[in-house]
Amino acid sequence: MNVLLIGSGGREHALAWSLAASPIVSTLYCAPGNPGIEAVAECVPIAAADLDGLVAFAKEKKIGFAVIGPEAPLVAGLADRFEAAGIKALGPGAKAAILEGSKGFVKDLCDDRGIPTARYRRFRDPVPAKSFAKTLGLPVVVKADGLAAGKGVVIAETRDDAIRAIDFMFDGAFGAAGAEIVVEEFLDGEEVSFFALTDGEHVVPLIGAQDHKRAFDGDRGPNTGGMGAYSPAPALTQAVVDKAMNRIVKPTIAAMAERGTPYMGVLFAGLMIKNGEPSLIEYNCRFGDPECQVLVTRLKSDLATALLAARDRVLNAIDLRWCDDAALTVVMAAKGYPGEYAKGSEIRGLDEAASLDGVRIFHAGTARRDGKIVAAGGRVLSVTATGKTIGDAQRRAYAAVDMIDWPQGYCRRDIGWRALAR
Repeated sequence: MNVLLIGSGGREHALAWSLAASPIVSTLYCAPGNPGIEAVAECVPIAAADLDGLVAFAKEKKIGFAVIGPEAPLVAGLADRFEAAGIKALGPGAKAAILEGSKGFVKDLCDDRGIPTARYRRFRDPVPAKSFAKTLGLPVVVKADGLAAGKGVVIAETRDDAIRAIDFMFDGAFGAAGAEIVVEEFLDGEEVSFFALTDGEHVVPLIGAQDHKRAFDGDRGPNTGGMGAYSPAPALTQAVVDKAMNRIVKPTIAAMAERGTPYMGVLFAGLMIKNGEPSLIEYNCRFGDPECQVLVTRLKSDLATALLAARDRVLNAIDLRWCDDAALTVVMAAKGYPGEYAKGSEIRGLDEAASLDGVRIFHAGTARRDGKIVAAGGRVLSVTATGKTIGDAQRRAYAAVDMIDWPQGYCRRDIGWRALAR
């Protein structure tokens, strides 16, 4: 079967690495891909936003299955377009992808179904938004309703910060994504990433992970798309998994089916856990990045078979198996990220670093120029390692990081600290 993977980040490199090993995949294409993905798939220069181009290519190459990595094409309806063309696709259609496309929709669904989440209100005007923010304790969370590349959330530590965040969003910082905002109370506890695979009816929990969203050590600095992750997450006990499935994920899948927009694919629930009780922060309609890098590294079952079972609505026939070893990934980013950063700096030492035992390097924001690998984005590499424990994986990952010669990059040096502090 010919498979087309859409995307170009570290998540897509990890997916490509896993899909390429599947016995049911004959030829793997990736659009647009990156220099790391080139080692395991044939990359084609079609942007993830070029829906017409992707469908035309899939028809030409007789693609049997399309796997959509990033959220934007899902929200734009790429899965619908593939299916209408007779091409099987993994991922929710546009109407179901609203679970990531609108934070306000998710909050209303939670309110309707009794799903535990933060107290909130939705706004299209800054004046009532500021008034509501003043009624909440500190910190106050301000979110753009739509997609903002993982940067549309501000955790305001003071009243003045909350006012500025509201003005910032309504002044157009995130374009149409910030035309409506959600203001909500801050949930205290330990945040984890919970993943499930669903065919619209059946739901299979995947192993969990914990990521690090703040830019700097000690969970300081601005929010990012993610600076590292590890699995397993000690906070995600079996009891918490059972509660998350029964109180959050399954009611959501049932609600989406009842409204005539069944959700199929990967569902990523950001959870806050306090005293063993999970609450929903928000949903994403795809694998997380960088969580995907540690999940696929621990997966023993065939990824392509599992994803195809979700699309074919036979997920109840799948039994996923996972490695006992831990996995940890460190994101190397361009200096300045998540703010302004320079592109084009050369990265050396990747082959040497990748040769270390238990280490894999997934490319994210890289490009090939004159035979050299250069930085081409904010988050540039995901240096991933496995080990018997989180500590073992962490040591291997940072040993590989230290072998990479890239003065224009930076990383956090404390990925996994919550697990190691227990």
